Amino acid sequence: MKTNFLKTLGISLALTTTTACAHETSSVDQTASYIEMTAAEGQTQNLAEFLTGAAPIVGQTEPGTQLWFALKSTDGTLAIFDIFDDENARNAHFSGAVASALNESAGTLVEGGWDDGVVANINNSTVLSTKAPVDLYSATTATYIKLNAAPGQSDALAELLSAAGPIVAETEPKTLYWVALRLDENSFAIFDIFADDSGRADHFAGQVAGLLKEKSAVLVEGGWDAGVVANVNNYEILAIK
Repeated sequence: MKTNFLKTLGISLALTTTTACAHETSSVDQTASYIEMTAAEGQTQNLAEFLTGAAPIVGQTEPGTQLWFALKSTDGTLAIFDIFDDENARNAHFSGAVASALNESAGTLVEGGWDDGVVANINNSTVLSTKAPVDLYSATTATYIKLNAAPGQSDALAELLSAAGPIVAETEPKTLYWVALRLDENSFAIFDIFADDSGRADHFAGQVAGLLKEKSAVLVEGGWDAGVVANVNNYEILAIK
């Protein structure tokens, strides 16, 4: 049964006239955010339904939010991943209708509430490289991986990730979107989506994964096993803007 939490958005989709549009923005300007949330006790389904219902509202009210994903892991953890035209668009998102509604509902839906359960888990980043989205709405599964550069290797890891987008685009048809991110001087991340688990398997057997595995002993804190594989977070995609 659908919950009533989306009513807190305080807007009617039927009355909203702002529509999403396509953007041709250089990845140099693009920013991203990733927020992992733990549902409050007994609220996993309600939080999942809230996020699922939020996608069309983001689409109608946030033209600067290029992509927005609602995600759910097998252990019930919920997450949001989004890509913005630039820093101004990200700021607009966090002052928008969906963020406002989540703020109002977080005390009920999210363990730790708004401050400790949402805001404290926001990971903002800049975009280094992408494979542009294809067949976006056929995607069912996603992966987010955080990487910490080994001492003195931040620039080298950034260069590897920056060069990877075109390789993914040329060699991985089942990877429907791929983006490399820089969170801060030493922290990086990769987010990608696939039509199904076979696409993910092909990706991890592909050229970029092979190159990262080869170089990770030097470039990544913890190497391949502890620094890459241990930080893989797989998700079911609940909704996409």
